Amino acid sequence: MMVRSPRRSVSKYWGMDKMFGSIAPVLLIGLGGLVLYRLIKRLRQKACMQDAVVVITGASSGLGKECARVFHAAGAKLILCGRNRNLLQELVEELGAVVDSKHKSDTSQTYTPSIVTFDLSKVEEVTQAAEEILKCHGYVDVLLNNAGISFRGNILNTHIDVHKEVMEINYFGPIALTQAILPSMVQRQRGQIVVISSIQGKISIPFRSAYAASKHATQAYFDCLRAEVEQYGIKVSVLSPGYIRTSLSLNAVTGNGSKYGVLDRNTSEGKDPREVAGAVLEATERRRKDAMMAGALPCLAVYIRTLWPSLFFRLMAARARKEHKAKDQ
Repeated sequence: MMVRSPRRSVSKYWGMDKMFGSIAPVLLIGLGGLVLYRLIKRLRQKACMQDAVVVITGASSGLGKECARVFHAAGAKLILCGRNRNLLQELVEELGAVVDSKHKSDTSQTYTPSIVTFDLSKVEEVTQAAEEILKCHGYVDVLLNNAGISFRGNILNTHIDVHKEVMEINYFGPIALTQAILPSMVQRQRGQIVVISSIQGKISIPFRSAYAASKHATQAYFDCLRAEVEQYGIKVSVLSPGYIRTSLSLNAVTGNGSKYGVLDRNTSEGKDPREVAGAVLEATERRRKDAMMAGALPCLAVYIRTLWPSLFFRLMAARARKEHKAKDQ
């Protein structure tokens, strides 16, 4: 029977102790460096929005409202836009109440937001609103195009006026506001245009034709804009979330122009709007050019559409048949 030498075992473990002893400081330094990097990054990002003039459209509800909360907390000088002044005023009062309840040790500076009301679907109002927006502080650092409308309907039963309505709100309105604000950014040689698009701006799914078309147009326009204004120091960010738990489907327009009025399952199971608003703030601070903010499956579908389109088309056809069957029942 062979007996292991105690001296050899001790030597072995002593060697391991020496090895871990030499690695431990490196690991601690690395971990400390990572923590420091994240802290500096967070402070830089916070400073990025501190005192920045940020315009948010569709700020009275849903994702726009949550974006107002996170950008306000980051120290931005907000200009809240929407059609309903009462709802916007309620949000201003809510944000003020949050500031009043903050602990006195919090030294971050916040500001009372300004309000500009207009109908995004009416281009003449948009142009006048842009002038009013610029009068608030004299310039705009970030224009967050968030307002929009969704659509649910069969193409066969959808009136052309509905397609026009969705395009007016989701496409023509945002680009009209952007083009009205843009010259002031060019003059200052700085600014950022942020657009809340949708994963449906990259892929199309059945019974969302008008919505998907408007978001595809939005993606194309702002991709062009990004290239054209880079020389002026202006950044363009197109953010594409998936389903969000908001009232978007309730307010969606149908093929005959009426309200859909249903909180569908995909929407009810979507991401928390507060989580998405946080991601919008981070993407804005990092000046990301294009970001998909959807789940793994929708993002995978984007790649399948690009790399294996025939499979994507079969999947969408099967989805359409399934939804047709569900409606018939």
